[in-house]
Amino acid sequence: MVGGVLALMSILIVIISGLSAGLVNDGVSSLKAAGAQAVAFEEGTKSDSAFTRSVLDLSATEKWKEVAGVEDAAPLGLSIVNAKNSDGTPVDLTLFGVQPGSFLDPAPAEGESIPALAARTDGQPTPTAHEVVVSETLKEEGLKLGDTLTLDRLGTTLTVVGFTDNQRTFGHVDVAYLPIDVWQEVHAGARAGEAARPEAYSEASVVVIRGKNFDLSAVPGTDARPMKTAYESSPGYLAESMTMSLIQWFLYAIAALVTGAFFLVWTIQRAGDIAVMRAMGATKGFLLRDSLGQAFMILVASILVGVAIALAMASWLETTAMPFAIEAGPVATGTALLFVFGMIGAAVAVLQVTRTDPLSALGENR
Repeated sequence: MVGGVLALMSILIVIISGLSAGLVNDGVSSLKAAGAQAVAFEEGTKSDSAFTRSVLDLSATEKWKEVAGVEDAAPLGLSIVNAKNSDGTPVDLTLFGVQPGSFLDPAPAEGESIPALAARTDGQPTPTAHEVVVSETLKEEGLKLGDTLTLDRLGTTLTVVGFTDNQRTFGHVDVAYLPIDVWQEVHAGARAGEAARPEAYSEASVVVIRGKNFDLSAVPGTDARPMKTAYESSPGYLAESMTMSLIQWFLYAIAALVTGAFFLVWTIQRAGDIAVMRAMGATKGFLLRDSLGQAFMILVASILVGVAIALAMASWLETTAMPFAIEAGPVATGTALLFVFGMIGAAVAVLQVTRTDPLSALGENR
């Protein structure tokens, strides 16, 4: 019975680990794909939804490139918009305005890259082609190469010319990469065929930075944050991560209590046998090793069975619409902690073995 309960807990640990990883990927997979170490926001930007609140001048990118330890830096414009496909189907998009050729420019697995920036005349809209590379997960919504996406309210049209090699999402919304000058017009609210205000063409949301051991406060007017901290500015990321972590820690505590309760009852039931062994000369150390050895075998067998079942379930869950992804690190960590907490619970319970008095346990009838 206890083995079955522990196996079920193992299944829950693996499933929750997969859900946590899936939610993270669904929230920030596009940022993870950048391979960056930090993101610079506008100074004073609140952590909540900082990517869409922040506005930086493009000159900040050049300043970050000059900082010691910085290998490369690229501007990123970010907006979440509503659009319609060629057949009128609604499509939610996160627009990533990037400089073509920068490390943020995705190499499409299918189709072509976003077009190079074209020279613009003051007072005129950008002549850069309105072409986008979108997340491959949008194929599931029926999107295909050559489709036209029309942005709500603005009427701006974007032609799909490529798909990324894997999932690219931000805040659980699929990403569309486009030239930064096209994004600047969309962000400024310019309607199709209209130019944006002049200063809009020098703006970006953030600067994404690659490098090692650089000073995060090196560029005045910006607030650079490590990637893990920057992730928290993705919509819902922090709340989802904290919820999943809380559930996992409750499971660890339950595992310790269940295992401890089982071995406490088991120790009480065999108190007479333990007393006989003590009377025959068995040491406390031998009895502890015997009890903990049995706990070890039960935990290992139960966890291995549970993990095997969970991995079989995971292979199916990854094919569903559920944000689910199995990663070896979180699964290994979760199962190891489940084992450790289970052994702690068992150790606390079997400590009674060391306090067993042979005469009292045997009683007058023996």
